[in-house]
Amino acid sequence: MMKPESNLKIFFIKLVAITFAIILIINVFYNIFLADKLEILNKISNLDKNTAEVLKDKIRSELKSGIEKDKILSDEDAILIKEFIEKISSELK
Repeated sequence: MMKPESNLKIFFIKLVAITFAIILIINVFYNIFLADKLEILNKISNLDKNTAEVLKDKIRSELKSGIEKDKILSDEDAILIKEFIEKISSELK
């Protein structure tokens, strides 16, 4: 039969190993999935006034060009959006 001191030593070794593994998994997850997206959000949040104005002008020009088109959506996209809106409105009733 094992001594209680030996059980405690094994417990702490497993605890340290599991803690290290969890930290490693979180670090890898952050670096692979979240770092790029957070960098993009950081760039957007740090826009200066000139860049914000250029971005607003670009959005306005895209909206104007979309309005000038006869048809913005394809038939398939229009059907999907219509069905989606109907589903949402039925769930809200």
